[in-house]
Amino acid sequence: MKKPNVIIIMTDDQGYGDLSCMGATDFKTPNIDMIANDGIRFSSMYSASPVCSPSRASLLTGRYPGNAGVRAILAGHRRASGLTSEVPTIATALKKLGYKTGIMGKWHLGLKDECRPNANGFDEFSGFLAGCVDYYSHIFYWGMADGNTNPTHDLWENNEEVYENGEYLTERITRKSVDFIRRHSDEPFLLYVAYNAPHYPMHAPDKYIRRFPYLSWDRQIMAAMISAVDDGVGEIRNELEKLGLLDNTIIYFQSDNGPSRESRNWLDGTPDYYYGGTSGIFSGHKFSLFEGGIRIPAILSWYGRTNPSVENNAHISTDIFPTILELCGGNAEEYEVDGMSLVPMIDGSGKAEHDYLFWEMEGQTAARKGKYKLVLNGQLVEGEEQRTEVFLSDLESDPGEKHNLADELPDLCAEMKEKALSWRDNIEKTWDEKFAGNYSLT
Repeated sequence: MKKPNVIIIMTDDQGYGDLSCMGATDFKTPNIDMIANDGIRFSSMYSASPVCSPSRASLLTGRYPGNAGVRAILAGHRRASGLTSEVPTIATALKKLGYKTGIMGKWHLGLKDECRPNANGFDEFSGFLAGCVDYYSHIFYWGMADGNTNPTHDLWENNEEVYENGEYLTERITRKSVDFIRRHSDEPFLLYVAYNAPHYPMHAPDKYIRRFPYLSWDRQIMAAMISAVDDGVGEIRNELEKLGLLDNTIIYFQSDNGPSRESRNWLDGTPDYYYGGTSGIFSGHKFSLFEGGIRIPAILSWYGRTNPSVENNAHISTDIFPTILELCGGNAEEYEVDGMSLVPMIDGSGKAEHDYLFWEMEGQTAARKGKYKLVLNGQLVEGEEQRTEVFLSDLESDPGEKHNLADELPDLCAEMKEKALSWRDNIEKTWDEKFAGNYSLT
């Protein structure tokens, strides 16, 4: 039997509530919904981090960010040098099984030669290396306000800089993805489609904006950006169907973290007005360890093989590496991963449930056990000094994390706090021993 192809699609700062299959009512995403209709829609999938780089590192490596060498430590303007081959990616693992591997779109896991996609298991890379770029000029502007950062052009074909000024980046990522599928249709492939939408800057062609005349102008741009992604997902799926590959291709879709409420979305300097996407009923956004920052839209579909269903158990993006590897005939026990294979849940042969899930973000730490979630030193809004020292919630009865049970369930609270802090201590130890030297001040 031919090995299945794998397509991983990631969006950027897309909220839980910004797909129609996840509850959006003000716009439609019919192509992504079609994938959900063919497969498993996760109601409780989590990113391993509420910010871009660590969440991407975890998805690709199956490890918590600190164990992958890419942590969100922002104090003092420090940035990690990025992912290196010391930590194998799913691309590295599938290459060993004879797969052709490619990434189209956003990398954001390091600029140095040893941190780039081609050094981390990807045969082909077409996209950009930084965290965000202008959608038309492909220029990186972030940080210019410090007076020390000049605009930097950031568009690459492998390690060669290319210039395609004027092509809308979302459409370019789709075009390159479809081309990759066509060129490798006769061999097993892994394609990582890393859309940067709907991350700022808020850019969209008029043809997408005109689809939403009934929305307010700010929500209209968000909807248009996501609609462009949805069209791209449709083009990718249609190409698979045309080439006869649809029933032998695993498609996994997720956002990297919750929606951004950064004022630079609109460059108006109004931090108290929120322009970004929606996290639905959940509290918090990007940067927060409350649900809105880490619970993400996620879908896994293998046409004709996955039973259309909703999975309500809690899972985390570190599970995707061992799951895909097992589905492709590999053995996750050969790799050091923090996630678990979801294959028993997918094929109905058993259960795949975590005893605990953990997160960290600067001073915040969180843990989930069953229906209970503990957040230590949590922030709902990034940059605010006000923090919640201990917040325990029952996510079944209170998914919006409105009612603090810390005083009502002191024994459970103490147990979860001890587990969370012990996990964090181990992360800190691993980080200090293996990766702290990779950090550089910027």
